[in-house]
Amino acid sequence: MNIAASEKPAEATAGIELSPKMRQLLKDPIVPTLLHMAWPNILIMLAQASTGLIETFWVARLGTDALAGMALVFPIVMMVQMMANGAMGGGISSAIARALGAGRRGEADAFVLHAMVINVMLGLGISFVMLALGRSVYRALGGAGGELEAALIYSNVVFGGNVLLWLMSGLAAVIRGTGNMIVPAAVICAGVIFLVPVSPLLIFGFGPIPALGIAGGGVALLLFYTAGSAVLAWYILSGRNPARFRWCRLRWPLFRDILRVGAISGIQSVQTNFTIAFATALVAGTDDVNAIVGFGTGVRLEYLLMPVVLGIGTPLVSLVGTNIGAGQQQRALRIALTGGALAFALTEIIGLAAAIWPERWLALFSAEPGMIMVGSAYLRIVGPAYGFFGLGLSLYLASQGAGRLFWPLFYGLVRVFIAVVGGWGALRLTGSLNWMFAALALGLVVYGVAVAAAIRSGAWFRSSRVDAH
Repeated sequence: MNIAASEKPAEATAGIELSPKMRQLLKDPIVPTLLHMAWPNILIMLAQASTGLIETFWVARLGTDALAGMALVFPIVMMVQMMANGAMGGGISSAIARALGAGRRGEADAFVLHAMVINVMLGLGISFVMLALGRSVYRALGGAGGELEAALIYSNVVFGGNVLLWLMSGLAAVIRGTGNMIVPAAVICAGVIFLVPVSPLLIFGFGPIPALGIAGGGVALLLFYTAGSAVLAWYILSGRNPARFRWCRLRWPLFRDILRVGAISGIQSVQTNFTIAFATALVAGTDDVNAIVGFGTGVRLEYLLMPVVLGIGTPLVSLVGTNIGAGQQQRALRIALTGGALAFALTEIIGLAAAIWPERWLALFSAEPGMIMVGSAYLRIVGPAYGFFGLGLSLYLASQGAGRLFWPLFYGLVRVFIAVVGGWGALRLTGSLNWMFAALALGLVVYGVAVAAAIRSGAWFRSSRVDAH
């Protein structure tokens, strides 16, 4: 269905009394509003990504096998986090934002229960799969010996409590869908402060607390997810959130409204993480553990870009969704392109800095010369393309708000093809990891430019049977 044909004109909200928050989303100047909403969200996403970096910093002290084991698990963990926060979280926020923008408060309340049911079921399902198939997955990614055993120990702890991640992410998405970025940011930043002492305490032990090794980092994460879920649930149940929890009859149309954005968006998470996981497997094929660690450490900076982009892109979901729900299509498009430009600028600055000074990042985790060499090569070649990744990913998130995901997903598949097929072919023909890294960089450039061109041309407002609407 075409958005242009299905949405009511902007005057449809004229008879509805707007709350101050809704008025801000629909009427205030775009750049100040976006920046006001983005800064706490950037903080929350950076804080959440820092949980993995904190663990990696301490696990590196356990030796090369432990660090390589985490490098094998990391793409899978990040894929699940992206699906919970960016994909399904975006579907939840988008549905609530569009309902509130159209003045359907009862429907927004009903989405809260439906969101929790979806996320709990997904969390339990992923736990079952990873606990049953973890060894096969990490062996397929090139794991063997001590690094494989370390990966399994960490993976079994984290995925054993995976439902807690999905619960916390769903609750945060409910709050963000109302335009409130402050509360989730405060909760997750407090959680990171909690992890700073608790993670090393559980990894190395102290006094009566036993040393759990690499498993200790996973236990600390689960404690963080538990506490975060409890606080966010209290905020919603207290009635402070505009979208309130209410018991109601479960209805398929409400599940469908979340899933048609969230489930389709999950493809984007799979695309990104499959590309990195496949590249990790190619590097592992060199049988050089320092190369695995070097690439795995370098690519963590790419993962750290995602919180920056999500910090800008998550407000785009509620801003674009609310404005399209109110029939303000052109304002929604201007918001998306403005957010894309901001994301490009921030991520390109980070990428260029990494390309110029790669050792500054890599030396935080190891001083092994082989690791530094491979990681530096990756950052020098791929770093300058980071801005295009930020551009494409932010516009994908804006497309969640619009409920129009065909073009971001299509060009995401193009990126995967260039990176995977091109990277494999380049490595096979030349034997050089540098040419594989060049294919990864080319995929990012094509992805960002193509998605921006499609959305700017008005792709949201043309009919497509593949889109979420």
